Amino acid sequence: MSNSNSSTASQPKYRVLISQEWCKGCGICISFCPKNILAAEGLDQKVKVTDESLCINCTMCEVHCPDFAIQIVPSEANNER
Repeated sequence: MSNSNSSTASQPKYRVLISQEWCKGCGICISFCPKNILAAEGLDQKVKVTDESLCINCTMCEVHCPDFAIQIVPSEANNER
């Protein structure tokens, strides 16, 4: 039954959590993301995720964020067996 595989294929493997309180909108994470899934939005230029399903868990954004505003965590769908 390939329907269960196709439904989980569109599920993101990782969650990109961005603290809007901590983000100062410097854009460093945007520069380091190899999949270009981050974008600055609004007047404050705080970072938002554009397509979480493309995240490859490289953690470049998380490691380079000077304000520790980003966390990459496995999605719940990825933890299910």
